[in-house]
Amino acid sequence: MPSKKNKLTPFQIKVLKIVSSIPLGEVRTYKWIAKKVRKPGAYRAVGSALNKNPYPILIPCHRVVKSDGNIGGYARGKKLKKNLLLLEKHIAKLLE
Repeated sequence: MPSKKNKLTPFQIKVLKIVSSIPLGEVRTYKWIAKKVRKPGAYRAVGSALNKNPYPILIPCHRVVKSDGNIGGYARGKKLKKNLLLLEKHIAKLLE
């Protein structure tokens, strides 16, 4: 659990819940997430919420990319994000 110091806001919790539903091997955009939390202009706030993700193994924030298809940022580095996405696409194909 996050400590009181790192307590998540209701907005951040909504973002993380939505991100946790992104299927393996798929991505969604920051803008898509913002629309889902009913804050269509808050795509930068979505990125900030993802940066506070206390459970990156369970909540796949690496599955969120920019609207232009660019990979976007990742707290643990863009290279790792890219590799995780490639790995998950491969795994998803194997599970088909």
